[in-house]
This record gives sequence, structure tokens and C-alpha cells, in this order.
Amino acid sequence: MKLRGLFVILILLSIVSIFIGAKDISPWDLFRMNQDQLQVMFISRFPRLISILIAGVSMGVVGLIMQQLTRNKFVSPTTGGTDDSARLGILVSLLFFSNATTMQKMLVAFVFALLGTFVFMKILDKVKYKDTIFIPLVGLMFGGIVTSFATFIAYKYDLIQNLSSWMQGNFALTMKGRYELLYISIPVVIIAYLYANRFTIAGMGEEFSVNLGLNYKQVVNLGLIIVALVSSVVMLTVGTIPFLGLIIPNIVTMYNGDHLKKNLPHTALLGALFVLFCDILGRVIIFPYEIPIGLTVGVLGSAIFLYLLLRRKAYDV
Repeated sequence: MKLRGLFVILILLSIVSIFIGAKDISPWDLFRMNQDQLQVMFISRFPRLISILIAGVSMGVVGLIMQQLTRNKFVSPTTGGTDDSARLGILVSLLFFSNATTMQKMLVAFVFALLGTFVFMKILDKVKYKDTIFIPLVGLMFGGIVTSFATFIAYKYDLIQNLSSWMQGNFALTMKGRYELLYISIPVVIIAYLYANRFTIAGMGEEFSVNLGLNYKQVVNLGLIIVALVSSVVMLTVGTIPFLGLIIPNIVTMYNGDHLKKNLPHTALLGALFVLFCDILGRVIIFPYEIPIGLTVGVLGSAIFLYLLLRRKAYDV
């Protein structure tokens, strides 16, 4: 996969995305837009495109980091309990801090996501059976327990509709003033790139990392903080985007190998490209209505995930 090719396709799809919507705006209207069309573009279309690109880039990158640190290709924020814990954190912020700002809700969700990710990592340390498929199953079970607890609280305090809104990603409500929190992901992704080589070494194990003079725990903790922070921001802004952090890193490493710093640009571009494609698909299938991004990514992502599982089984045989 060439970066230039991915970048060109991303630009083309971005242009297509801008002109898809219930309000009919064609490329020729760019030179003679009225006030209503300008408002649609700058209040809805451009913010939506920016949020799609940032969410795709950041979730792909944190998925790659999580797989590197856990040394498992089938671990991601979705299968490691991070997203479920962030959702519980949002629910707690709604319950106990009803007047909290978006930033305060994000901080509560971040704390819960970080704690959930640390618990998952501790479980991995205790698990002796390190099979590739077994580890994400443990994460899914852990996430299921967290989600069940959150659902129980939501039912008890009549917040089930609020909880449901975070369970499926949706860019339909993205507009100016409601997506800017995603900008936090940009410096976080840059930090991830600067620490890429250290994450690669940490992924080789604690003993090996210490022998090379790396502060293993500090690097792992930084990686988990990045994963939890990005997951919380995307969850609070867009909702859950399943399988993204799982399948994109797998596709990239399948062709490029396991060099993390080399794979980060490919993962970022392919993640943005995949989310943008799924969003366009969801908007044109039943136009002028649209299917939430969580559903389109979930369907395509689960199919790709199943292919990866079957492909691994074929190689094992």
C-alpha cells in the first residue's frame, strides 16, 4: 500500500463527502453559493468531514498501539474493554455531575477508560494461556461485564436512552460547536508517532525492554493513556465505532510487517479512508436518510474480522 495512493483516494472521497446530503449542493455551486448553502457547508459538511478524518486516524493509531503493547493482533479498544469502560464513565458523569461541561465529562470518561484498560492489562498478566484468540475473548467478556453493570445503572436511574446514544457511532449530529473536542486527538497522535520506536521495543516484552535500557512501565503507561484518552474523546463526540482499531492495524501489518513507526502513517490514512467510505456508504444507501456509521463499520468490520480469523486458522493448519 503506497501512501500517495491512499492520500489521493482520501482526497477524492473527501470531495464526494462534502457534496452528499439532504441539501442539494453541487460542485458548480461553489462559485455561486447563497447564504443557506454557505451555512450548510461551514456548519455541517466541513465539521462532519473533519470529525470523520480525525476519528478514523486516531482510532486506527490507538488500535495499532494497543496491539503492539499487548502483543496480540486481535486486541483493540473494542475488544479490550476500553470503550465499554469509557461508556460507563460517561454514564457516571451524567448521573453524578449532571451539570458538567463536555470537557468534564470527557475527563470522567478518560479516568474510567484508563482504569478499565489497566484492569484488562492486569488480567493479561495473570492469564497463562496466551493464545491469540483467547486474549480478545477475555477482553470481550470483561467489556461485557462492564456494559452489563452500566446497563443496570442506566435502567435503575432511567438513563437507558442516554446510554444507547453512546453505543452506536453517528456523524449525523456533527456540526460546528459539537465536534471540536476531537482536536485533542491530534497532539496525542503526534506524541504516539514520536514514541513509536519505544512502543515497538515495549511490545517485545518487559525483560527485553529493560535490557535495552527502556523504562518499560513508563512507556506502557503512556501508551495506555493515549489509548484511553483518544477512545474517550471519540466516544463522547461520535459514539462507538466498532472494529476500527482492530481491523485497520491488521490490514496494514499484513502487508507492511510489524515496524510500528513505519506503519503509523499507513494506519492513520487507511483508518480515515475506511471511516469516510463507510460514512458515504451509509448516506447513499437509503438517501436522503442515512445509516449510522456504527452500523456500516460494524457490518463491514465484522466481515473483515471474520476473514482475518479464518485466514489465521488456514495458516495454522
